[in-house]
Amino acid sequence: MSKVGPEYRKSIFFGAGFSRRLVILLIFAALSIAGISFSIYLMLIANSAYMYIIAVLFLLLSIVTGSFNTYAAFLYYKSYFYVDYLKELSKYIKPMSRYPKVAFIVPIKNEDPKVVKRTLSAILSVDYPRERMNVILSDTSDDGKDSDLIRRFCAGSGIVYLHGTTKKGKAGSLNMALKHVNAEFVAVLDYDEKIVRRSFLKDLLPYFQDKSVAYIQTEKSYFSGSFFSQTVDLFDKFFFNFIEPARAINNTAIYAGSCGIIRKSVLDEIGGFPEYVIEDTFFSFEACGRGYKSIYVPIVYAKGIQIKSFSALAKQQWRYNFGDTEFMRYYLAEKKNIKESVLSHIDYVMHGMGLSYISVMLISFTVLSVLIVFSAASITHVSLFQAINLGDIATDLELIGSSALFVSIFAPVIMTKMYFGSFKKGLMLFALNYALAVTRTMAAISVFLRRDPFKVWNRQKIQRRGSLVYSLLTTRVELIFVGIVLFFGYLAFIASNLLGAFWLVWYGVMYGLATVFVYKYG
Repeated sequence: MSKVGPEYRKSIFFGAGFSRRLVILLIFAALSIAGISFSIYLMLIANSAYMYIIAVLFLLLSIVTGSFNTYAAFLYYKSYFYVDYLKELSKYIKPMSRYPKVAFIVPIKNEDPKVVKRTLSAILSVDYPRERMNVILSDTSDDGKDSDLIRRFCAGSGIVYLHGTTKKGKAGSLNMALKHVNAEFVAVLDYDEKIVRRSFLKDLLPYFQDKSVAYIQTEKSYFSGSFFSQTVDLFDKFFFNFIEPARAINNTAIYAGSCGIIRKSVLDEIGGFPEYVIEDTFFSFEACGRGYKSIYVPIVYAKGIQIKSFSALAKQQWRYNFGDTEFMRYYLAEKKNIKESVLSHIDYVMHGMGLSYISVMLISFTVLSVLIVFSAASITHVSLFQAINLGDIATDLELIGSSALFVSIFAPVIMTKMYFGSFKKGLMLFALNYALAVTRTMAAISVFLRRDPFKVWNRQKIQRRGSLVYSLLTTRVELIFVGIVLFFGYLAFIASNLLGAFWLVWYGVMYGLATVFVYKYG
């Protein structure tokens, strides 16, 4: 078994000094304080029922965002202690005395045969007795030519090839394969994930000596790519380096859909993978609810292909947010069955609301900003003398509140620079969250409209980089929202409310980046 603890200890995340942690915690605190300060300012200057309503709504949103920021800071700080948690676990793990049977499952649908063959070949090279391991490829493709190529490869490599149809997405494909599994453990890899550490099974299976361990998740990573792809990769890096370790201490580590190993008897008990868009989160929740443990090993054992286009990213985020919203509804109905700590419940709530929080909050603040700009509030009419003379509490709160926008930009930029050495990627992450906000919100709304959860993101499939017409058509919903915001910005401008106009134009430009990104990246 690999020395998990020492290897993680050498990482830039665990090796961060106290000063680095303090800076990040202060940034999270500043975000919370700035939002609530502006809410209180609105209440102090309110002179009508309309203004009081706006102030209360802004305060509620600020409290929600403040709660998320506070808990994010808590997870960030707690993640540094995960290596000690793993080290403690390792004391009770003995060398393997036998080799249990393991089944690898690779679900595919209309994927590149070359990439699939590479993934399968890497699995066959894993350092493990071949007779104790079998590989199952679950193919739900409708492309007969590619399926024939893959079928022939499987036949010549001793891989079980299954072909069928399902309306239940990846979960349906996995469950189709589970019917043919005769093994103690199941390892899932996506079609493009190539194992880069042959010790995958020998390193991880010893953790299952604890019979209560349901699954082990490893860190997901990707091969190097363009600046855009590397920036998108940071979404996962922040999750796997800060959120997942902290959650694992609470026994709520999320099984991330691949690059992990699951005890087959737990899958049998649950009835296979729950057939939802994000089957991995639902499976994690069900395993936790039955009293099983989960372990996260912060080592990369396999690498996948990075997302190369903005359209592909939007499609992924649509699926994630649809699934998270669906999970939130499910959790609220089933939470009584989870006999875990308060922190465990908070973990699941935060996970279910995560992307919705980022997107719906952004759009909600934008709508409230329009209402504030066209209210009777004397916002942004602070003179230089008033700004310097910090004796008036209303003026003080307005200045503190006005810093929220700058701190929200500052936070991802500083964290990205500190941990990944790039200001540009931090700015790109900030911009991507705005560009994806409408798509994520549409996904959440689709759950309540009872849209078919297994329909893909309903936009054009051909990713035409550099096509203005395609870019405009693909982001037409975003452009409608941008047009509305810019229209109100124009009204503010002609009313001589220049700072209010700037505020709204800023929002319009940020949401309009969706069109720019489709044009530039496809």
